[in-house]
Amino acid sequence: MMKKITFISDTHTKHRRIKLKGGDILIHAGDISSMGYAHEVRDFCEWFNNQYQYDYKIFIAGNHDWGFQTKSIEFKDIVSEYKNIIYLQDNYIDIGDFPDDQIRIYGSPWQPEFCNWAFNLPRNSQELKDKWDNIPTDIDILITHGPAFGHLDKVIGINDNLGCELLEKRIKLVKPKIHVCGHIHSGRGYKFDGDTNYINASVLDERYNFSFEPIDIEWDKENNIIYFK
Repeated sequence: MMKKITFISDTHTKHRRIKLKGGDILIHAGDISSMGYAHEVRDFCEWFNNQYQYDYKIFIAGNHDWGFQTKSIEFKDIVSEYKNIIYLQDNYIDIGDFPDDQIRIYGSPWQPEFCNWAFNLPRNSQELKDKWDNIPTDIDILITHGPAFGHLDKVIGINDNLGCELLEKRIKLVKPKIHVCGHIHSGRGYKFDGDTNYINASVLDERYNFSFEPIDIEWDKENNIIYFK
């Protein structure tokens, strides 16, 4: 089973500048807005909803998307007005019309504390561990806003890994076929550790300039092989 998937992240209100090729699934790994204002979220949802060249359109919130944390019910109601998109927040969805075609996708916005932004929890805390422990052991694609520790998580000029240690441990246990994130813009890229394909799909650089194209793949789910398009 081959699936055409497009990954994007950290568009920060610049989504309408993106050119999308189309495919089976479009995934956005958070930071759709500048500060999570309702008008920003509505504009993104309208644009995302109208990407009819994809069968499924899935997104999560990021640390800039405040409204999804502070006014969760209101913002989920906004998303519900757009019938062709899927928002995940610590839950999963099974997509595909037939059992042998199904893909289980889980999404979560949390990350270690980062400049007191949204969806922050203390690094290496029990609260953060509890969030990651909710990730099921039978998922195919994991979407988180922040990267796992040691995986596409460095800012240019800084040697420290900025990803989450607890997330990295959970991924080693769960072994999702694909883990997609953003958050660390200059961590943009791809790596494979023998079990999981790691993708940082940020499209902006650290200065919030539009610098990268969407990541388009064809994915052989059965053999977990990615072909970049």
